Amino acid sequence: MTDRAAPIAATAALRIDPVALTQALVRCPSVTPHDAGALDLIEAPLQAMGFRTWRRKIAAPGTEAVHNLFARLGEGAPHFCFAGHSDVVPVGHPEAWQVDPFAGEIVDGAVVGRGAADMKGAIAAFIAAVAGYVEERGADFSGSISLLITGDEEGPAINGTAAMLPWMADKGHIPDHCLVGEPTNPSRLGEMVKIGRRGSLNARLVVEGHQGHVAYPHLAENPIPRLMRLLDALLAEPLDAGSAHFQPSHLEITNLKVDNHATNVIPGRAEAWFNIRYNDLHSADSLETWLHDRLGTTGLDYELDIVVMGEAFRTPPGTLTEAVVGAIEERLGRRPELSTTGGTSDARFIRAYCPVVEFGLVGATMHKANEAAAIDDILALRDIYLGVLRRILAPAD
Repeated sequence: MTDRAAPIAATAALRIDPVALTQALVRCPSVTPHDAGALDLIEAPLQAMGFRTWRRKIAAPGTEAVHNLFARLGEGAPHFCFAGHSDVVPVGHPEAWQVDPFAGEIVDGAVVGRGAADMKGAIAAFIAAVAGYVEERGADFSGSISLLITGDEEGPAINGTAAMLPWMADKGHIPDHCLVGEPTNPSRLGEMVKIGRRGSLNARLVVEGHQGHVAYPHLAENPIPRLMRLLDALLAEPLDAGSAHFQPSHLEITNLKVDNHATNVIPGRAEAWFNIRYNDLHSADSLETWLHDRLGTTGLDYELDIVVMGEAFRTPPGTLTEAVVGAIEERLGRRPELSTTGGTSDARFIRAYCPVVEFGLVGATMHKANEAAAIDDILALRDIYLGVLRRILAPAD
């Protein structure tokens, strides 16, 4: 871990061009778990504004090391945190891209490149908004601002936010409010703010049999029909019809594995993988009970391994949600939908420590070839984040 003091006084706030910074960040090929210089680009302007910064390299047993950054300006309350990740997914097939995915080129009014939307454009907007706020208020503003930027949100999510939060708690850095810059908008900026997320549970269902020749089935025991009966029991009826703030929970089979390449052999084992995305009517514990109850109705033997990716949560209405919605309405003239749809994010870890919402760029191209962030959206997002800071740290009388 490195603790770095700010080399320049906070009064010397920088004017940050969020579009140029987005381009520079895209040029860092920071595919999980590699940093590729991204955190250096983030840390430098923060230090120039007076932030104290900490760099932590974290590696859980059996995993590759991940580089993370926490930066804070001020010591008082309220403490507002921008959170996000600088790692990106692989580019896929380079030939599917119209430009080099790590060149950060501008095409038709947008920065094109891996991570432009998810979520280097939002990180650049974070920094530009903070620079604008410090320039407005000077070094003696009330409260404090921090940034938590981690490096494995797109990977196992073990060595990033989940590992940084206990350290932050130990050092007295837990914020009062947190905004995660995930690309929450389906098609245009200002459509959607995420105020919660569904839970996610992965499971592996295994049935053992006895391998044998297909011409002598009485000397073998085929596990496939039994696996089918077990899956039928799980899919026989829906988990629920949804709740006040969440869509219905659903179970999706994601893989069937027999590992048998011969046409004349009855396999000795069959397994299925599935995922449950669940709402606030359930918990991981209640779903584990439900799974065993449903499977138990078949009377068949099975093995079930469960990994919980995150519990369902919702941030109730309050100061944070009102500040984000108000800033969006002021800048764009539209009121966003408050949603709990989509996959998981690092907000699932943050919610255990403080209120958290998510708002960022348009996500239509994230994880795709030719991922892009419109220049106008990056600039507007900077203005919205600045509006949030004004509302949280210096609310109108």
